[in-house]
Amino acid sequence: MIPPQEASARRREIEEKLKQEEETLSFIRDSLEKSDQLTKNMVSILSSFESRLMKLENSIIPVHKQTENLQRLQENVEKTLSCLDHVISYYHVASDTERIIREGPSGRLEEYLGSMGKVQKAVEYFQDNSPDSPELNKVKLLFERGKESLESEFRSLMTRHSKVVSPVLILDLISGEDELEVQEEVPLEHLPESVLLDVIRISRWLVEFGRNQDFMNVYYQIRSSQLDRSIRGLKEHFRKSSSSFGVPYSPAVPNKRKDTPTKKPTKRPGTIRKAQHLLKQYSQHGLDGKKGGSNLIALEGRDDMLDAETNAYIHCVSAFVRLAQSEYQLLAGIIPEHHQKKTFDSLIQDALDGLMLEGENLVSAARKAIIRHDYSAVLTVFPILRHLKQTKPDFDQVLQGTAASTKNKLPGLITSMETTGAKALEDFADNIKNDPDKEYNMPKDGTVHELTSNAILFLQQLLDFQETAGAMLASQVLGDTYNIPLDPRETSSSATSYSSEFSKRLLSTYICKVLGNLQLNLLSKSKVYEDPALSAIFLHNNYNYILKSLEKSELIQLVAVTQKTAERSYREHIEQQIQTYQRSWLKVTDYITEKNLPVFQPGVKLRDKERQVIKERFKGFNDGLEELCKTQKAWAVPDTEQRDRIRQAQKSIVKESYGAFLHRYSSVPFTKNPEKYIKYRVEQVGDMIDRLFDTSA
Repeated sequence: MIPPQEASARRREIEEKLKQEEETLSFIRDSLEKSDQLTKNMVSILSSFESRLMKLENSIIPVHKQTENLQRLQENVEKTLSCLDHVISYYHVASDTERIIREGPSGRLEEYLGSMGKVQKAVEYFQDNSPDSPELNKVKLLFERGKESLESEFRSLMTRHSKVVSPVLILDLISGEDELEVQEEVPLEHLPESVLLDVIRISRWLVEFGRNQDFMNVYYQIRSSQLDRSIRGLKEHFRKSSSSFGVPYSPAVPNKRKDTPTKKPTKRPGTIRKAQHLLKQYSQHGLDGKKGGSNLIALEGRDDMLDAETNAYIHCVSAFVRLAQSEYQLLAGIIPEHHQKKTFDSLIQDALDGLMLEGENLVSAARKAIIRHDYSAVLTVFPILRHLKQTKPDFDQVLQGTAASTKNKLPGLITSMETTGAKALEDFADNIKNDPDKEYNMPKDGTVHELTSNAILFLQQLLDFQETAGAMLASQVLGDTYNIPLDPRETSSSATSYSSEFSKRLLSTYICKVLGNLQLNLLSKSKVYEDPALSAIFLHNNYNYILKSLEKSELIQLVAVTQKTAERSYREHIEQQIQTYQRSWLKVTDYITEKNLPVFQPGVKLRDKERQVIKERFKGFNDGLEELCKTQKAWAVPDTEQRDRIRQAQKSIVKESYGAFLHRYSSVPFTKNPEKYIKYRVEQVGDMIDRLFDTSA
């Protein structure tokens, strides 16, 4: 049973909620009635708007159609009037343009071409619509006169503004070829920009409207002269520079302009520079300036004398390629595409013929020099041939589309140089073998012989000519000379065409032959020395120099193609010479060995004979040590590592023997004046040996 009070409270609560729900329901009912009324009003408005739109459309569409018709009629009238004005204008072209065409295009090309365009259109109009009209003859005559003026202006612009490229600018243009770093390309302006634009516009007009090709002959004649004169000017610059300074440099100008480079010397052929750089590297890491650098200085002096003409020619070849490329770029913008190759072929003939003739003259001079056994001529042939081979792809690219006779000029010159180079290679190898043993020419300190450094320098130069030199040897069918069997797979249909692998083996065999000849000659030369130890030092230095030079370059890889054990063989020769040298110290160490030394008991007085023996051993050791140190201090071991190694090994042997000898007899009373015989401590002996091979010590 629920208590009466709770039931009463519960009933009141329900009644209150019911009252609230009734109020909410009443609000919703009122809202629905208002929404219905608004909907009815909106429908009424939209219906009225639709009705008004239909009335407006029915009124506007007819007006729009009438307006379109009126606009079409107006356009037709305007077009008719425009056509009439256009036709009438042709009858005024002659009078409007006659004064401009009579005065010519100079200084007013834009206006002049505009007038010529009007005349051209007038000619076309009268030819199509009124061929019997007197106006046609008038505009035709005016057109021909204008075309002649344009041709004359073209010649005038090309003649007045085509300038010879200065040697300094050409040198800057080609100076980036030998640089490892990428440099900003030197701009080459054959014609001022404004003039070039005028020339291009005249050319295009003459081709398109003038139907004229005579200007192309004018173009190639003028530009051919400038190209030839530019290269001749560069050659003359080298001639003057070489006669003044020994080697060609850019001329020094008192008032240096911003665009006039005078700070860098013109580069000599890269092969010679690279070989000298390798030799300098060896000098810096082994050969001191006094002993190892003399040969290099001599070679550089010879290089300077020989390079004058070679250097000029190499630079002229590079200049021709770069200038020809630049000429083609200029020509491509002026001459029509289907006439470009023929015009370019004619343009370059004079300059190209001059280069080829000069190249043949250099080959002829090299042949005569080789006959006289002047091997400096090799420094002429090889750098040029190397440069021509390197430049040939650029040549071929530049000469694309030219006549076959033009394309074959460079290959013909290359063949002549290959034949000459092959002869030089053979003569050089024979000269290495037969170089006489001249006593006055032998280094007194046993350092590297000039023949060795020159031979290695020559072989290092071949690194830049691996393909070229291999092709030289193969082209002369030297396989029989080197006893290399010819595999049919290594030859093509041409008897002088070999695979690169065969050429490489042939070159490797040639290098081994030169090294073998050099080794035999060095053995013969070493007999000039009366002292076997100095002879051993001489052979050691030369063998070590050869080995280090081979290792510091790709020569060792080339040698290994046909002689796998070459490196080990040189190391064995080096060790053998070190052992021969060490035997020179036996006359010193024999004094302090235990052989024939007196045996004594501690505390027992020595006999006079025993004391004399000990004195003689000390004196013999001291005298021998002093004599050897004095003599061998003047000898040379340029390689720092080898020098330290020989010193350390000898020091270890002598100090050990002398230390034991000194320990045994320093406290023995064999003399009243021990300082007379015990002149050196063990450390002092080591210091004396450390000063071997050092004239400054």
